[in-house]
Amino acid sequence: MDPQELRRRFATLTTAHLADACIRARVPVRCAPASTRAVVPGDRLAGRVAPARHAGSVDVFLEAFEKAAPGDVLVVDNGGRLDESCVGDLVALEARSAGLEGVVIWGLHRDTADIRAIGLPVFSLGSIPTGPLRLDDRPEGALESAVVGEWTVGRDDLVLGDDDGVIFLPAAGAGDLLTLAEKIRDTERRQAERIHEGVSLREQVRFGAYLAERERTPSLTFRDHLRAVGGAVEE
Repeated sequence: MDPQELRRRFATLTTAHLADACIRARVPVRCAPASTRAVVPGDRLAGRVAPARHAGSVDVFLEAFEKAAPGDVLVVDNGGRLDESCVGDLVALEARSAGLEGVVIWGLHRDTADIRAIGLPVFSLGSIPTGPLRLDDRPEGALESAVVGEWTVGRDDLVLGDDDGVIFLPAAGAGDLLTLAEKIRDTERRQAERIHEGVSLREQVRFGAYLAERERTPSLTFRDHLRAVGGAVEE
């Protein structure tokens, strides 16, 4: 998907909409760990994954920038370490100069004030003053894939982030997931508008009818009921 088109469509969505779309489409919901947050609250990013496995030296990031295309997002695997940072102001500044959309780190950053001033979205597990504390051998495939939490991602994936966190989508079929997310968004907006108008969510999803039917059919789930009435509260 064209990077500009991806950003345009994500601008009216949230990562929550995309997660619901994945569930609806029976695609694995691949979220970064819950503590992954933007350095600047409110920042958003969307782009193709440019992976890099950090081993203690900045050169892996510079090489990743050589391979990246404008609109990509640097996804840094530092093993979720909480004793060192691996990205600071110079990496963020170089990423912006290379045309990247942002940085996602499974680990920590530093130079928080400078990163805020640079204006490039950076998502991480938090900050710490110290930089890398070791220099290990570069792992095989350091620029082919990155691990973030329980997920391994690469150039065939997209990464999107907002105030709820970070989610990864397969690039193949991303358009269909975005379309499904837009439908979920529109349904939820209509439901919210009706609540403001005085029609409760229970009325909208015919919750009383669900309870009555569940008495007759104990195996009936609320999700089954929602599919029948067109609700979008779950999935």
